[in-house]
This record gives sequence, structure tokens and C-alpha cells, in this order.
Amino acid sequence: MATITIENEVDLEEPTCIEGLPGVGLVGKIAADHIIDTFDMTYHAAVQCSGLPPVAIYHDEDSELKPPVRLYADAERDLLVLHSEVPIAAESREAFANCVVGWLESNDVTPLFLSGLPKQGQGQTDDEEQRTKIGGEHSPELFGVATGDGTDHLDAAGIVPPKQSGAMSGPTGALLHEALDRGLTSVGLVVESNPQFPDPNASKALLDHGIAPITGLDIDTSPLTEQAEEIQTARQRLATQMQQAKTEESSQATPLRGFQ
Repeated sequence: MATITIENEVDLEEPTCIEGLPGVGLVGKIAADHIIDTFDMTYHAAVQCSGLPPVAIYHDEDSELKPPVRLYADAERDLLVLHSEVPIAAESREAFANCVVGWLESNDVTPLFLSGLPKQGQGQTDDEEQRTKIGGEHSPELFGVATGDGTDHLDAAGIVPPKQSGAMSGPTGALLHEALDRGLTSVGLVVESNPQFPDPNASKALLDHGIAPITGLDIDTSPLTEQAEEIQTARQRLATQMQQAKTEESSQATPLRGFQ
């Protein structure tokens, strides 16, 4: 089965979709979840693409079960967010990307794909040391890639291209590959992030210096600094699952040293 089923109708014209799949530092997921919460977005559609785990999700103070991958919508801002509570397995990513990007294309949606670039030298940082760095003065480096006319969005927002060659892998890489294959206009935002721990600071950089300039959204990101430790604790279990998964199951950007 490969369908996206509308659960709650929302009037959208030519929306932007922000992708928030789990990946390195959980940067995309933290950013996407923050947007959903900030704008109190509506649960719009169930993503039922082939290969997704057959699980049902429940949340505290809510008896309604939901699928693990969902689309949220905001009519006022002409906005969609792709939200996932599970990793996307390597063997499922091609079918998943075909399903999702096909739906985006048929509904005139411009996607923003989000990924982390593992920061060199942070892989061995212990948990306590990493917590003290969140919310500090250092802003992680961010760059953009694109398919179709996506470079126009990057240029307008002043987002620079990468400094060196690399590869986008994992589910987000599969989505970008599918967008490229279809000639769909899309943007990929890549932020320097911690490869071992959830990184709210990197997600804040994505929102402040990538998503906001491209979309024009006014997003208050101060909670990502103020609640950084709470966010880290809440996301640590999923981060552990991502570490235990195969490398190709985790969305990330990887430099191509020695292959140019």
C-alpha cells in the first residue's frame, strides 16, 4: 500500500512542506516538531507508504491512536510539515520517497528537506559536556542544496552552497534523489550538528537561518534554548534507536573526501 490519506481537510494553495524525519542530531525532527507546536498545526493526513512499520502511536492525555508518519497543515501560512515518530528502514526508503515525493508533486507542494552534517570532533563528547554547549554563542554552520528552481529560494534567502563535495544519505537523501529525478523544485538545508546527541542548537540554526528566511515564517525559537535540556532528554530514546540502526537508515550529509 502506498497512499497518503487525508484525515482533516485543510484549504491549501501551493504550500511549502517542511520535512522532519529522524536523522543526525534529530535536527529536522526537533525543528519540525517545534513548528507544529508553535503554530498549533492540524493533523492533516496519514502517510501510509510501503515499508513503514505497522505500529500505532498514542500520546499522553489522548486516547486517539495515530499512524507513525503524518502530515500537519496550517491554512493561514499555506504550510505542511512531514512528521515521523519512527526511523525509516533502509530497505523501505526508495518506496517511501516515491510515495511521498509523488504526492508532493501532484499537490503543487515545494518541499524543504532537513539534514544534519556530523560535526568533526564531537562524536566522543560526553553527555554532560554536550549539555553545557547548547544555547551557547556558537551558531552551527548551515548551507543549502537544491533541485529544480530551488536555488532561487536559496539565493533569495542568502543561504550559501556547501564548501566541499558530499552526499545526502538516508531517507532525506532518498527524498532529494526522488525530487531530482522528477525535476521537482525543492530545497535541502544542511546544518552542522552533533552526531551523538539530540542537538536543539542546530535545529534553532535551521529555523532561524534557513527555514524562516525561505518561508517568511515568524518562528520564536527561544524555547529551543530555554528548554534545551528537557528537549534532549525527551529525544534521547529516539536518538539511541538511530545510533543502533544501520548508518544508511539515518539521514545525514557526508563529505566525499578523496573521491573528487
